[in-house]
Amino acid sequence: MSVFDLFGFLGMVLLLSAFLLNQLKYMSTDTSIYQVLNLVGAYILTYYAFVGGNIPFIILEFVWGSFALYKLIAGFLKRKPSGN
Repeated sequence: MSVFDLFGFLGMVLLLSAFLLNQLKYMSTDTSIYQVLNLVGAYILTYYAFVGGNIPFIILEFVWGSFALYKLIAGFLKRKPSGN
C-alpha cells in the first residue's frame, strides 16, 4: 500500500467517522466538527479520485465537500455577533 493510498484511506475514515458518529447519536449534523470532518474527508477523496481519473467519484466528493463548506460558513455567519 502506497502513501497515496493511505491518504485516500484517511479521507474515507474522516467521512465514515462523521457518518457513524451522527448515526449513533454522538454528533449532530449542526456541529462544526461534523462539517469539518465531511469537508476535509470529501476534498481528500476528491483529489484521490482526480488522480485516479474517476469522474463520477470526483463529482460526488466535490459536491459533498462543497455542501459541507457551505454549511460550515452558514453556521459561522449565523453565530457572528450583529455589532449592535
